[in-house]
Parts: sequence; C-alpha cells; structure tokens
Amino acid sequence: MLFDTYDVKEGETPESIADKLYDDPQLHWVILLVNNITDRYHQWPMTTPQFQAYVKDKYANPDATHHYEISQSSGVTTKKIDIGTDNTDYPTATAITNYEYEQEEQDKKRKIRLLDPSYIDDFVDEFKSLMKESVI
Repeated sequence: MLFDTYDVKEGETPESIADKLYDDPQLHWVILLVNNITDRYHQWPMTTPQFQAYVKDKYANPDATHHYEISQSSGVTTKKIDIGTDNTDYPTATAITNYEYEQEEQDKKRKIRLLDPSYIDDFVDEFKSLMKESVI
C-alpha cells in the first residue's frame, strides 16, 4: 500500500505531520499534493477557535436549518440524502443546522491520505525529475 488514511488531529498542520511521518517538515508539500490541496487556508481543517469564529462570521444564526436529510431507502441505508431546504415532500426528514453542516465539512477535510514513508525518497526524486522536464 502506497497510502494510508489519517484523521488530522486538532491543531496539526501539514508541516507537523510531515515532521512526524517523514522527519522533515519541509516535505509538507507532499501531504498537500497527495491530497490535492491547493489552498491550505480553506481546504485544511481549522482549529476549534478558527472554526467557531468562521461559523459565527458566516451565519447570523448557526442553529438555523441549513438543509434536510433523509436516509437512503435501498442499498446502503446508512447513507444520508440531502433533500434541500424544503421538507414538504418528506415531513419526517431530519433538519441539519448550519453548525452541523459546517462541522461535517470539517470532518471530511480531516480525512487525508499519507504516502508511506518508505516511498518518500522515490516520490520526491520522481517529482523533481518531472519538474525538470516540464515546459512552461
């Protein structure tokens, strides 16, 4: 396996993970590249204080309904389906608040892939080689 899945913990940065995994914080770009993160300020999970401030700034009422969800009725019944902001056709749909929606988005960002450390040297060498060949 080239990759392993990892849940980013509170306050971890790409640099701290690279230092812990590869013994080199300068290899943070590998973590970002492998996860297709081009904007670490909007695509990387926020700390709790950052998240609280973000939700407070974005929504006048974080407890207001963002959308409604129903459980999928066939196949994987634990999967939730977003039915939008009107639950007229589904009166038993579950209301998801703005806060819950944003928390779920943060939880998705916490799940990243990490390149197995045994492949890091080959990966970096290959990347450097490809960059030398690229024409801008």
